[in-house]
Amino acid sequence: MTPKTPSPAAEESSRAVGFLVVLGATACWGTSGIFVKYVVAATDISALALAFRRDLSTFLVLLTSIALLRPAWLRIERRDLKWLIGMGGSLGIFHIFWNLGVMVNGAAVATVQQAAMPAIVAVAAWLIWHEPLTWRKILAVVLTFVGTVLVSGPEGLSRAEFSLSGLLIGLGIPITYASWNLFGKKVRERQNPLTTLLFAFGFGALVLLPFQFFTPQPWPVPPSAWLSFAGLIGLATIAAFFLYTFALGRLPASVASILAMAEIPIVSFYAYVLLNERMTAGQSVGAALVVGGVLLLYQNRRTNTSS
Repeated sequence: MTPKTPSPAAEESSRAVGFLVVLGATACWGTSGIFVKYVVAATDISALALAFRRDLSTFLVLLTSIALLRPAWLRIERRDLKWLIGMGGSLGIFHIFWNLGVMVNGAAVATVQQAAMPAIVAVAAWLIWHEPLTWRKILAVVLTFVGTVLVSGPEGLSRAEFSLSGLLIGLGIPITYASWNLFGKKVRERQNPLTTLLFAFGFGALVLLPFQFFTPQPWPVPPSAWLSFAGLIGLATIAAFFLYTFALGRLPASVASILAMAEIPIVSFYAYVLLNERMTAGQSVGAALVVGGVLLLYQNRRTNTSS
């Protein structure tokens, strides 16, 4: 039997849900820095050790939950294994590059380097899956990138000391970030979001495991750090990645990756409300540019649906 083609109204509704879900994912992702700040302050844990514990804990929570509630979701098709390994491996390597980027280049530079991810995803999706590369999408990429530079703080970028190792690390950040997006889009064609994340974080933890033998592992962990770590796992990781992976089943990978840059102004808002960090005029303009890029994509979606 030939599968029924969804009506334009149903397709529009599906894309609208995907659009909102990605924004929900970015709102959850935006809490990551706050939880990490509290965990590091309480334990003085290294970035690599925290990344491994985050990936491993996420895997164990998902494994336990799925085994108890939906054991059938633990089974996957053999043809999907390579995509799950690619997604998990890319995710683990991205965490390594990201942590190294923050340590070598600084958080402001690493954030800007990460913002190159939507352009990589858009071009790769155009070449691989023939997703349209419209002028609106290109302009949205430019707006979000420029906005990220401004939010990160041009003064911080000007003080950064660039080196060959820093440049290579900077190239690795958006490439590996884009890779797990692309692998995740491919595997979501047949797997549900929780199964996808289970295997992705499992393989991600395996990638990070060898580095733990050379990384200090603080123990015991004070109770205050456990609460922040629980928020990091539950809200900033499981909830965020579940929502984003769910949305990959409803949106083109290029659109989802650009929308994910809405995390930049959201983080600034959290910092203002929770940490009393004030944004400069330039950072406010940058946040507005990122929001403008997101709205441009939404307008593009409505225009394509009505045409």
